[in-house]
Amino acid sequence: MSKTDLFKWLQEGNITIPAVLLKQYKDMNLNEYELILILHVISFIEKGNEFPTPAELSSRMTISVSDCTDILRKLIQKGFIEIKDSYTADGIRFEKYDIEPLWNKLIDQFLLKNKQKAVLQNQQNETDLYTCFEQEFGRPLSPFECETLALWMDDDHHDPQIIKAALKEAVISGKLNFRYIDRILFEWKKNGIKTIEQAQNHGKRIRQNQIHRTKQQEISVKTAKSVPIYNWLEQ
Repeated sequence: MSKTDLFKWLQEGNITIPAVLLKQYKDMNLNEYELILILHVISFIEKGNEFPTPAELSSRMTISVSDCTDILRKLIQKGFIEIKDSYTADGIRFEKYDIEPLWNKLIDQFLLKNKQKAVLQNQQNETDLYTCFEQEFGRPLSPFECETLALWMDDDHHDPQIIKAALKEAVISGKLNFRYIDRILFEWKKNGIKTIEQAQNHGKRIRQNQIHRTKQQEISVKTAKSVPIYNWLEQ
């Protein structure tokens, strides 16, 4: 075999598959034989053979024609591959493999994984939130306080990070109680505040306005030098 022949061999081409398939096939209930068989089906399709026989597929693998037939049947039963009818330009009917169900399942698996990650992250954020409150209050939360926290998240749809920011605001203000925190959250929601950055900017504007009013009132030097704390309950 000449170097030219080898070069042509290398130029046979590649098959394009999403890398995520290699990461997710186990969770999609596919084993290695099924995956490799699917890859061979894709390769045949990309080369123009849309309905390779079990014998053709088996010739590229270490399994028998019978085993290849069984795996193909299982892949069809599990909904990873479909056999569809198609027609030539002359109206001649023929069958072909359709791997679109595989991509649909892969997308579903990807979305499911992301959703599971989001749920786990949310659960972790909620756990951290309760821990944060107990650390600031220096005691376990009462059942009523736990219920209030749950209501803020489930009914009012406040993000745990926003609730943490409201807790921090209450600590800075020296008014560490649930009524005060609830008022902060109410004001933020009324003003369309949904992110930490928005909350920080809002608090900064309020404090600047408070400082301005304090200077205008010409109160004592001691008070003028300190940073006034905004009272959210006065809203």
